[in-house]
Amino acid sequence: MTISSIIDFTDASIPTPIKARVAPERLEHRELLSGEWWRKVPGYAEVDEATFLDHKWQAKNSVTSAKKLREVVGDLATEAFYADVEEGLRLAPMSVRVSPYLMSIIDWAEPYGCPVRRQFIAVATSLRGDHPKLGLDSLREQDDAPTPGLTHRYGDKALFLPLDTCPVYCRFCTRSYAIGLDTDQVEKVALRPNRERWKTAFAYIASRPELEDIVISGGDAYNLRAEWIREIGMTLLSLPNVRRMRFATKGPAVMPQKLITDHEWVDALTEVVEEGRRLGKDVMLHTHFNSAHEITEHSRIGIQRLVERGIHVRNQTVLQAGVNDSAEAMTLLVKRLAYINVHAYYVYMHDLVPMVEDLRTSLAQGMWLEKQVRGSAAGFNTPTFVCDAPGGGGKRAIHSADYYDRVTGVSVYTAPAVRPNELFYYFDPIHALPAEGQARWADASEHDKMMEEARVGALANIERMRP
Repeated sequence: MTISSIIDFTDASIPTPIKARVAPERLEHRELLSGEWWRKVPGYAEVDEATFLDHKWQAKNSVTSAKKLREVVGDLATEAFYADVEEGLRLAPMSVRVSPYLMSIIDWAEPYGCPVRRQFIAVATSLRGDHPKLGLDSLREQDDAPTPGLTHRYGDKALFLPLDTCPVYCRFCTRSYAIGLDTDQVEKVALRPNRERWKTAFAYIASRPELEDIVISGGDAYNLRAEWIREIGMTLLSLPNVRRMRFATKGPAVMPQKLITDHEWVDALTEVVEEGRRLGKDVMLHTHFNSAHEITEHSRIGIQRLVERGIHVRNQTVLQAGVNDSAEAMTLLVKRLAYINVHAYYVYMHDLVPMVEDLRTSLAQGMWLEKQVRGSAAGFNTPTFVCDAPGGGGKRAIHSADYYDRVTGVSVYTAPAVRPNELFYYFDPIHALPAEGQARWADASEHDKMMEEARVGALANIERMRP
């Protein structure tokens, strides 16, 4: 029996509309890139669909250097652009790795403005000087690590990093201290797959009865072999205290072909999810789409494979200038995610990591965007905008700042359940501040004064709000 055969409504009269009917052309979130679009890129002109859908081909043919980028893109980009990329990669803290899928959806007619290019391929002319207060490990994850690759910050939750590689490398990675190959700028902390290191992490988790929620990230869970997915998942599920698990991966956004053709990996994840369900435990997949441009027909097909198996997918977005910082771009992303059955979960303020000030936005921009987006989709498909407080304060709703000065760009958060009686400071990018604020940051003698103003102001506001 089909759904349409349950009740015949074809002869029913249509009620007089209260709201104006939405024209089909305005349902832009349903318009997914399809066909053999990748053939427009010279390096992929002869690649058939079966090859492009092969996850092994995608991984093997990823762009890992300026030279390889030139070989793939050819005359679609200018010599000036290639020179700009070479210098940008030299200055970047992250090594470059971009899948053919991403390369094919970059707008090579206008690469400087393309939201996909901006996230993955650095160009020197767009780089800005770092904020004086940012650092390589701004979230201080290593400070909260009882053993390498395990961060225990929140009371009932731990972050497990079983490996240090990803299917692609994001320019803005908050773990640029560890992820990817060493660069001219950064010698990485190694978190390679190692069962002895994993066993130590498992032993710590088992020894802490308050730990109920484990995030498996990295690197990226996409790069875990199928047997590792089973091993890690089943081991954690066997611990009585663990009630929830989240496999975190950017993979569906940057290489959805793996969900379509890597049957062993999807089967392994399915087995862990089903075992969790049998035990009354929650196992989810968390992914990371930042732009509606990343969502294609391949994304829909890949996610559908997970949906058919009862695997729920949530999304965590990073707010980025020129990528999703307009109401139109963010709303389209949220609605398109919902269309392919991915729940928009978080939108993060951009972390304070080196050499990506061109991607950061102000806290005020985040606050404004949240108001514009809310109501455009159902509540469970509407993301919460958060600031992952530098220094280890954890995720705080952006509107919960105890202090925010739009001139200096300094905001202050507290995290009573995480680190009581501490203040955590976030900083708007200096180039987004008014002239007065930019002038104060240009004067090193003003830095401590601005911090003290923020501290005093936050404490006063906290006292005023006390019940």
